[in-house]
Amino acid sequence: MKTPGPDHPITVTPTRQRFRARVQNHVIADSTSTLTLAEADLPPVHYFPREHVETGFLSQSPTVTTCPYKGQATYWSMLMNGDITQDVAWSYEEPYPAVAEIAGRIAFYPDKVEVYDVTEHELESRHRDAAVVDWPAPK
Repeated sequence: MKTPGPDHPITVTPTRQRFRARVQNHVIADSTSTLTLAEADLPPVHYFPREHVETGFLSQSPTVTTCPYKGQATYWSMLMNGDITQDVAWSYEEPYPAVAEIAGRIAFYPDKVEVYDVTEHELESRHRDAAVVDWPAPK
């Protein structure tokens, strides 16, 4: 286990905006309670609370990796409209103490799932013709 520091900084901060994740015009996650993990010079990653993700499309993959800073990650594949996409998301069930806040949350690969912040204008333009899941009010 490595500890984040000046040579490899990691921060986890609550996100103030509403974020959604979308695949094939279908919203699969919607939350105002994401956490943003910024790690070194990598792009920021938004971790969704599991209860804000439509997990009925996901199944746990056999893929497991270990990050020296965050711990062991499990992966999720997705079945959508008859197509299976391997390893679209990951989760740290028991992350290392430095990033304990992300435990059990789900993050998506941006090349497989569109993750975006929501504004009223974006809501109207992005979902005019999209099938949107009926969600309870985001928490």
